[in-house]
Amino acid sequence: MTLPRRQLFRLIAAFGLALLIAACARLTVPMVPVPMTLQTWAVLLTGIVLGPRWGAAAVLLYLGMAVAGLPVLSDGASGLDRFTGPTAGYLFAFPVAAALAGLLAGTGCLRRFVPASVWLLGLHLLILALGTAWLAGRMGLPAALAAGFTPFLIGAAVKSILVVIAARALSAARGLRRG
Repeated sequence: MTLPRRQLFRLIAAFGLALLIAACARLTVPMVPVPMTLQTWAVLLTGIVLGPRWGAAAVLLYLGMAVAGLPVLSDGASGLDRFTGPTAGYLFAFPVAAALAGLLAGTGCLRRFVPASVWLLGLHLLILALGTAWLAGRMGLPAALAAGFTPFLIGAAVKSILVVIAARALSAARGLRRG
């Protein structure tokens, strides 16, 4: 059985973007208990480029690689224990955020620079909120906000703008339709 050309392209793109997320996980600013990485930048870009279904699938592929033991998470980490530790809430939020980024792109909400940046900042805040909620179960809400939310706000704003710039640079590529 052969895949249609478009499906094959999307499959290859999903794998490539999963690898991009893994590469961005390695670009780390060490912080405790949650490091700052470029993962969320790549997660949102993946959703925009591939659309909601394929974007979420690419992120799930990335998370599956981590579960399988490949060193794709921040600091080269992997394994099931990462999905029960301090960063689990952020990881669980990734496919949701990718799907929402794809939906926003499909509706045209991301066509203009400033509104796109604001929408993507909202998705970054969603990731931070879900991650912080998980973290609060381990250390309490005030400590979780101080360690897992507030320090990431400026980075989230910068990464949101960088997602818009990258998405615009990639928008000329053919075959990367949402869906």
